[in-house]
Amino acid sequence: MLTPQEIQQTQAWRPMGLKDEEYQKICGILGRLPNYTELGMYAVLWSEHCAYKHSRPLFKNFPTKAERILVGPGENAGAIDIGDGLAIVMKVESHNHPSAVEPYQGAATGVGGILRDIFTMGARPIANLNSLRFGDPASEHVRRLVRGVVAGIGDYGNCTGVPTVAGEVSFADCYAGNCLVNAMSVGVVSHSLITKASASGVGNPVMVVGSTTGRDGIHGATFASAELSEENEEKRPSVQVGDPFTEKLLIEACLELIESGVVVGIQDMGAAGLTSSSSEMASNASSGIEMDLSLVPQREKGMNSYEIMLSESQERMLVVPKAGAEEQVKAIFKKWGLNAVVVGKVTDDGMLRVFHNGQLAAEVPAKSLSTEGAPSYVPPAKRPDYLDKLWSYDFQQLPDLEPDEIQEAFWQLLTSANIVSRRWVWEQYDQDVQLGTLVGPGSDAAVLRIPGTKRGIALTIDCNGRYCYQNPKGGAALAVAEAARNIYASGGLPLAITDGLNLGNPEKPEIYWQLTQTVQGVAAACRALGTPVTGGNVSLYNETEGEAIYPTPVIGMLGLLEDAEQYATIAFKNQGDLIALVGEQGEELSGSEYLHVRRNLVAGSGPKLDLDAEKRNGEFCRAVISSGLVSSCHDVSDGGCAIALAECALAGKIGAHVRLYCPNRRDALLFGESQARYVLSVPENNYDALRGLALQRGVSVSLLGRVGGDRFTVELGETKVIDSDLGKMLDQWTGGLDRLLGEK
Repeated sequence: MLTPQEIQQTQAWRPMGLKDEEYQKICGILGRLPNYTELGMYAVLWSEHCAYKHSRPLFKNFPTKAERILVGPGENAGAIDIGDGLAIVMKVESHNHPSAVEPYQGAATGVGGILRDIFTMGARPIANLNSLRFGDPASEHVRRLVRGVVAGIGDYGNCTGVPTVAGEVSFADCYAGNCLVNAMSVGVVSHSLITKASASGVGNPVMVVGSTTGRDGIHGATFASAELSEENEEKRPSVQVGDPFTEKLLIEACLELIESGVVVGIQDMGAAGLTSSSSEMASNASSGIEMDLSLVPQREKGMNSYEIMLSESQERMLVVPKAGAEEQVKAIFKKWGLNAVVVGKVTDDGMLRVFHNGQLAAEVPAKSLSTEGAPSYVPPAKRPDYLDKLWSYDFQQLPDLEPDEIQEAFWQLLTSANIVSRRWVWEQYDQDVQLGTLVGPGSDAAVLRIPGTKRGIALTIDCNGRYCYQNPKGGAALAVAEAARNIYASGGLPLAITDGLNLGNPEKPEIYWQLTQTVQGVAAACRALGTPVTGGNVSLYNETEGEAIYPTPVIGMLGLLEDAEQYATIAFKNQGDLIALVGEQGEELSGSEYLHVRRNLVAGSGPKLDLDAEKRNGEFCRAVISSGLVSSCHDVSDGGCAIALAECALAGKIGAHVRLYCPNRRDALLFGESQARYVLSVPENNYDALRGLALQRGVSVSLLGRVGGDRFTVELGETKVIDSDLGKMLDQWTGGLDRLLGEK
C-alpha cells in the first residue's frame, strides 16, 4: 500500500472517487495526511452511494412523521405500526451498477442486502418485491440481463424462504446500457423487539458474525457512484458474491439473538462493509469503536487492513451485545453453523480505531465517516431544454384512429413489451412460502395475512419513468398516486412509502434539476395522500457513455387491511356482473403507452394529476370492497381503459362486452391514461347501492358493460371496434414476454 506521502504525490484519492477538495477536508479532519486504509474508508463512505452528497440536502422536503411511524429515515429500515403491538418494517434499495456488470450476482446480492436491512431491525422478512428496468428486449444483451437478473432474484429469495409477491418490469431504450434493479423487502416485528444500529455502552464487546470475509466487493460503493462505461467490464471484482443458504441461517441466528434480549445494537455489512457498519454504529451512539482486524474470520490469505475494512463480502453482521453475553452469542451462532467472534470493544472517545497484526492501521473520528460528517453539494440546477419541445407539442395535429384501425391498435398494445403478462418472470419466484400470501403477482397489489391477527397488508412498487421524463415533478407525484391506487384497488388503506430515486449524474445541471423536482413531486403527493416517507435509497450516476436514464423514482407502498379477507383482485369473476368505471373518462394521450407504441412518440407533459380526486376515488373503492359490494377492482393505468378492461377479463378467464360513447377522440377514450380511475365489476343487485354511495361521496361512476361469454368486445356507440376471442388473447398475452425474450 502507498504511504501517506506517496498518496499525496500520486493523487491516489482520485481513482477512489474523491475530489481534491474532499482530500483536503480529510487532511483537515485528521490534522495529518491519511494513510491508504483511512483514505479508502473515507472514499467509500463519502461516495454518493453511501453519503447521498447531492440528495441529502433535499430530504428535508419529505414528510416523515405520522402517528403510525415508529422508525423513520436514518435507520436500516422504516417501521410502521399496524396494531396489536406489531409493526411492519420495509425498505427499498438499488443494485443497478452491479447488475449491469454481472446480472445474476448483482441482483442476488441486492436481494440479500435488503433482507439484512429488515432482519437487522429485529423483523422477520415476510415478502420481497422488485422493480426492474431494461432496454429493448429485442437486443440479445438486454435479454441476457433480464435472464440473469430474474434468475438472481428468484434463486436468492427462494433459497432464503421469503416469497416474492409483487413487482414490475418495464422496458425503454434509455435503460439499455444501465438497467435498474430495485429490491424491496418487508418484515413484521413486535414493537418491543425493534432493534437499532447503535454501539452504546463503553466496554461492550464488538462482534463480527455470519460468513467469512474475502476480497469480493471492494469499492463496490464507489463503483455504484460513477457513470457506467466500457471500463466497467474490468470491474467485475467489485460485484459481490452471495450465498442465500448462509443468509437463511443468518436470519434465524440474528432473530434468535435479538429475542434473547442481549443485543445492544446490530448492523449489517452492506455497502462499504466493516467500515460502514462500525462507523455508523459508533456515530449513532456518539461513541467509539476499537477493533483488531486480525481477529476477523477471513476466507482468503494475506488480506491487508484496506481489504478487510472495505470488503463487501455478503451475509455478515456487526453485533454489539451486552458485556458478559459473548458466550451466549457464540452459542447461538454455532447452533446455526456461523462464525461469531469478538473483534473489539466500544469506547468513549468517538474514534474508530483499527489495528492489524499489532499495528495501528486506521484512526479516524467515527462521525466524520457518517453522512453528517460527509460533504454535501447543492450544484446549479437548470430546466432541461428538451421539455420545451415536449410540452409544446400540438396534439390536434395527431390523427385519430379510424374505427377499422382500433382492433389492430388494441392487439399492438396488448402484446407490447410493457403490457404483456409478466408470468414468465413471476413463475420463477416462490410466491407462497410462509403460507401468508393471499394475493400474489398479477394483481394490482400483493395481499398478505399477518399471523396471529385478522389483519392483512397490501404491498406494491410502482413508477412510470416516461411520465417522469416528461415532467419530473408531476411524474414523481403520479408514481405515488399509482402506488396508492394499487393499494386502494386491493382493499387497503395506504400508510407509508419507501422510495428508490434513480437518476443520472447530478453534477449536470439538468439532472440535478430533475432530482430536485422529483423530490418535490414525491413529497407533495405523500402529504396529500397521508403516506409519509419512511426511508429509502438514492441511486445516481445511472448513465452510460453520458446518456442518462429516465428519472425513475420507484415507490414502494404499504397498505393496511383491518380484515385480511376483505381484499379485491383485478379478475372478473361472475357471469352477468355489471362493469363500472370510477372516475372521469378523460381524453389524454400525453405519456401514454399507446402514443409510444402506436405512434413512436413521446410528447406533452404527462397525464394531469388531481390528488384530491385520487384520494376521494381511492377511498370510495376501498369502502365498496370492504362492504362486499364489488366482485373485482382494477386501476386504469398503462394502456388506458381498453387495456384495463382486457386485463380484468384475462385475469378471470371470462369475457366481457363493453359500450363506450366517444365525445371527441377515439384513441384517447380507449387508450388514454387519465388518472384516478378504476374498473369495477359488481353484481347487478348491488349496483344501486354502489351508485348511492358514489353520490354521497361525490364520486363519478358510469356503467360500461357486462361480464360474460368467451369474447372481449368493445363498441363505440353502435360500432363494434374490438372483437377478440378470449382464448387467443390469453395465449398472446400470457406468453408475450416469453416470445419477446426469445424463450419460445
